[in-house]
Amino acid sequence: MRHPSQRHLVPSLLALLLTATLAQAGDFTLTSPDLGGQLTMTQVFAGFGCTGRNISPQLQWKNAPAGTKSFAVTVYDPDAPTGGGWWHWLVFNIPASVTQLATDAGNPAKNLAPKGSVQSVTDYGKPGFGGACPPKGDKPHRYVFTVYALKVEKLDLDSSAPPAMVGYNLNQNALAKASIISYYGR
Repeated sequence: MRHPSQRHLVPSLLALLLTATLAQAGDFTLTSPDLGGQLTMTQVFAGFGCTGRNISPQLQWKNAPAGTKSFAVTVYDPDAPTGGGWWHWLVFNIPASVTQLATDAGNPAKNLAPKGSVQSVTDYGKPGFGGACPPKGDKPHRYVFTVYALKVEKLDLDSSAPPAMVGYNLNQNALAKASIISYYGR
């Protein structure tokens, strides 16, 4: 049996190895100085019994493929006990000249997201970043942060677009995508 402090070491090391391998290959990559193998209370939701700060992490990407006309970023928990996962953040129509999102860009009231971008409704029922909040006692959930390089300048959607509609449009227009996976359990 592993010591509790080693429990999440393997996923963290695998994520670092994958990032290093992709960077050497010159592929489209996503990184974050705010994320590690485990989410912190900074990225945990404030509500539904969770007491985090609900701050989206800084994200940065490089080596987008030729023909990229815009970007989108999503955060998804495939382990949520809903039958279809849980969408924590959807932001799209990020201009092709932008290669990062600032810490707390997921708070629409702060206007930190790139000009012209749209943050649409999450499974929390409102636009913007909604942090991790898995059921108490459940196994640690995976939080998949993904940047999409898109072949269109804009998706014809607004902030009321549901996650399934945004996801459909992202997958129909993606040239490439890159992800980081972090874990959180309580």
